Amino acid sequence: MRSFMFLGKVVALNMSTSPFDAGEDVAELHVHGGPAVVRAVLDAVCSIQGVRLAEPGEFTRRAFELGKVDLTEAEGLADLLSSETEAQRKQALKQSTGLQRQQYESWRRTLLQCLANVEAVIDFGEDEGIAEEVAEQVLPRVHHLGQQLRQHLVSGRRGELVRSGVRAAIVGPPNVGKSSILNYLAGRKAAIVSAIPGTTRDAIEVILDIAGYKVIVTDTAGMRETLDPVEAEGVAVAHETAQQADLVLCKTGWNMDLVVKVLERGIRDIMESGQDSQEGLVITRARHRQHVQDCTEALQRYEEVHLQLELAAEELRGAARALGRVTGVIDTEDLLDAIFNEFCIGK
Repeated sequence: MRSFMFLGKVVALNMSTSPFDAGEDVAELHVHGGPAVVRAVLDAVCSIQGVRLAEPGEFTRRAFELGKVDLTEAEGLADLLSSETEAQRKQALKQSTGLQRQQYESWRRTLLQCLANVEAVIDFGEDEGIAEEVAEQVLPRVHHLGQQLRQHLVSGRRGELVRSGVRAAIVGPPNVGKSSILNYLAGRKAAIVSAIPGTTRDAIEVILDIAGYKVIVTDTAGMRETLDPVEAEGVAVAHETAQQADLVLCKTGWNMDLVVKVLERGIRDIMESGQDSQEGLVITRARHRQHVQDCTEALQRYEEVHLQLELAAEELRGAARALGRVTGVIDTEDLLDAIFNEFCIGK
């Protein structure tokens, strides 16, 4: 016989659909925030047969498996939960509400329509003239779609930078104020400042919010010829950091205000120019970029073999599969595990 114990006052909310529209009824318990109270309530609830703690992202995964959201919307929610800057918040909100899904589904529908036309000729067409006519009708549609996807690959990089951050490297000769710039931007003493040249011998990173964007600013060792092996290693790291950066600040003097203005202008130029014609449609993850790249390569091969209908159909199928992997129409269990493990327990 179960015994009962008073644990504290709670507010219970019964919702026929969850706020994220997971497709299942949800009951929420609002309790006092003391760790002991929360732990006692969780222990009591989990003692009920058939009840357990959720895995990270399990509620969102259920929404995906029930067809309430696609993978891009789920990833958008994960990005929204971890957003640090206003640009990240806006981008994640757009993605979580389905803007990406709508565009990728539209492109995929175009591919499937082209594939249906080609396969109809393969299955039922006996006239070579009809086959060639259909192939020539499909070709411009595929070519136009390929152009759209290639433009998306170029201009969509902004989304990856918003999510991961713009990398800015401060480089220059020793003792010109590189570390002072970093400290000024960070609002604290992140790097040692000294009148002695060669004080900074390693790369020092600070993550900042500049003009609403996430920026990783790196202070580097002063670039000069040196016989000191430790300093020489720092100079090598400085060169490598500059090569990998999205923006390089060459500090040659003490005009700090000018350098800050140049940095802000450079960030805005990178983030606000060359945006995709489809408002809000950007590439936010490496896997999206890879699948879109796979699709464009398949379309390129299609154009080369479009008169050989069997080969052409296979390339169209491959292109459609690639786009389907972005939204999760075609997926693998390992991919789903990797995506939903990014979430916290309550999502």
